[in-house]
Amino acid sequence: MSTELKDKVYIVTGGSKGFGLAIAKSLVARGARVGLLSRNQSGLDQAVSEIGSDHAYGVASDVAHREDISAAFESIKQHFGRLDGLVNNAGMARPNAVENLVEAEVLMQVQTNFLGTVFCCQAAIPLLRGGENPRIINISSASAHHYDEMSHLSIYASTKAAVERFTRDLRVELQDDNIGVTCLRPGAAWTSFAEGWDAGAIQAGMEAWAHAGTYMDTGMEVEQVGDAVAYSLSQPVGVAVDLLEIRPNVLTPKAQF
Repeated sequence: MSTELKDKVYIVTGGSKGFGLAIAKSLVARGARVGLLSRNQSGLDQAVSEIGSDHAYGVASDVAHREDISAAFESIKQHFGRLDGLVNNAGMARPNAVENLVEAEVLMQVQTNFLGTVFCCQAAIPLLRGGENPRIINISSASAHHYDEMSHLSIYASTKAAVERFTRDLRVELQDDNIGVTCLRPGAAWTSFAEGWDAGAIQAGMEAWAHAGTYMDTGMEVEQVGDAVAYSLSQPVGVAVDLLEIRPNVLTPKAQF
């Protein structure tokens, strides 16, 4: 029998939009409360307004800064009086061919996607230890494993592959603390993930993708990812979803170049 999420408290990073907001709404729909992290305060305020301040609390913070994360996690636990889990969802990508990679964009992706996940886990572990059924879910990406995802995402995919390897060790280390650890690997869904991408870099990546002759299917809804997270968090004590991949399973018309 699944464990109910009612009255549980979960932190969701990158929680102001996209997968993060969908995850938060899915958990709240099942009776949980959520602490949302994002670098954008106005986006957080909008997300909290959509969900309701009784069930959501936002803290502006950058997951790449370890000190900010520790303070934010403490604030969320104090606000709700408990903490039952963490969903490491914050992530970003900047497409580019390897030869043209920009140092600042490489570092930004590594710091947010990989180091941010590490720092958030470090901050959460002492706050989760001793809980009823504590959980950590690290969000990866289908691009870490499959070669039919969009081209020119080498750094993004590499950081997500690092997240998966890190999660394997984390799972073993936290078994004695009864903290369940899951790696969730979503495929493509309609989100605002590409906001801020250079138009030329997107075009080049799409053309290289078409030239390679490999296409991912698209069109999955963000709510389905939220449901997958809720399913993973709902497992009974002593059981954890190890690796869960969720991808579109429909034929999708392909772009022509």
